[in-house]
Amino acid sequence: MKLKRALYLSYYLKELDRKKLDRFLKYTVELTGRTKADILSDVLKSVFRYNISILEYFQFRFFELSKSERAKWAGTGYMYEYQLKMNPLYERQILDDKTLFYKKYRNYFVHRVADIEDLESTPELVNAILNNPSGKLVLKASDGKCGSEVEVRNSAEFDREVLVKYMKQNNYGLVEEFIQQHPEINRLSSSAVNTVRIITQVIKDRNVEILGCRMRISVDSPVDNMAAGNLAAPIDEDTGKISGPAVYSDITKPEEELHPVTSVKIPGFQVPFWNEALDMVIRAALEHPQNRSIGWDVVITEDGPGLIEGNHDWCKLLWQLPVKKGLKPGLENYLDAYRAMNKAELEAVT
Repeated sequence: MKLKRALYLSYYLKELDRKKLDRFLKYTVELTGRTKADILSDVLKSVFRYNISILEYFQFRFFELSKSERAKWAGTGYMYEYQLKMNPLYERQILDDKTLFYKKYRNYFVHRVADIEDLESTPELVNAILNNPSGKLVLKASDGKCGSEVEVRNSAEFDREVLVKYMKQNNYGLVEEFIQQHPEINRLSSSAVNTVRIITQVIKDRNVEILGCRMRISVDSPVDNMAAGNLAAPIDEDTGKISGPAVYSDITKPEEELHPVTSVKIPGFQVPFWNEALDMVIRAALEHPQNRSIGWDVVITEDGPGLIEGNHDWCKLLWQLPVKKGLKPGLENYLDAYRAMNKAELEAVT
């Protein structure tokens, strides 16, 4: 275990945003009165003991928590291992590849999408995308993550031949019509398409449980990801209402009761078509149940909910920070069931 955690630490150091670390460290020193050396020592111990990343020590506010509370938080290392069991490497390609995801889950889309093969073979689809009501196109790389490798362009700039050529030159796998989100969601924030993240877990007998529902809220940003500096808020599964203030992943920023740009009140905000959204992701989760734990990104339009993508590596920050508590204990039950299933299968073979 120590060797594995040491390897994880080397990865965290390689990927570390050092400016963010400096800012978080300065904030924590001022808040707690502890020295930098004392905090960094605690960070290192926590990486090994609780299987978290360096920045997660601050984002989970470990500097304020007891050992028992710290143990409840699911960090990067733990989630990597959990999701590797729930979504095996040989099965998750359907979620990693946006083009493949679109082909397998296209019945759950409410907006038009095409890959290069579609553009070259289906003129009517191309015309519909180029002439969509928004007047804009969204170009995506097949393997882009966290809003990266996404470009928004005016559809008037392209015809079919120019679009295909441009996508090939820039390694884009998909083109989509720009989604016009529901007016209520647009009232909350209009700078981006704001999606709902619903996390599903497939359990035995093809049943599906909901691990969490979160509203991703853009703040003067063309994307809604927390990693890009945006907000996230918890949604009550039963009602579809936002059940608390929105938070940033940046610990130096305060939580928000009102949207900082639109001034719309966040707690109590009702997500439209909520029951339809829940029903949709439950059905989608059973399409390919070999991937047991998926974070679905759902767009809400006037025509109802639709899928944007499914994530096998759904974000532990988005899941836990809005509810301000560690949710790892709930995952342990699924791991126990997973181990029992594997044991039963092994015994059946032998």
